[in-house]
Amino acid sequence: MWTIILLLISNVFMTFAWYGHLKYKNTALWLVILVSWGIAFFEYCFQVPANRMGHGRFNAAELKTIQEIITLVVFMVFSVLYLKEDLKWNYLVGFGFIVLAAFFIFKKW
Repeated sequence: MWTIILLLISNVFMTFAWYGHLKYKNTALWLVILVSWGIAFFEYCFQVPANRMGHGRFNAAELKTIQEIITLVVFMVFSVLYLKEDLKWNYLVGFGFIVLAAFFIFKKW
């Protein structure tokens, strides 16, 4: 459970580091890069322990899949609430296919 919580926190930081600057297009690029790197530091502070603690319970492919699903959920919320962008039906279908991919990764064949 701690792995999931840490990955969730990590992805919130990651999303702000990667996409938060889109609301500040008039800010100098060098400053945006520095701020993004500063935010990304905190992403790593949660991501690395999450993967360390989770490896063994999950294999690397499963950890990456969990991270990607969390990333998509966090990004959907972020894009609607922070960036005020619409969540279109085709985005949901595409995200759904990624969730379907997770089924195949976690299925014990």
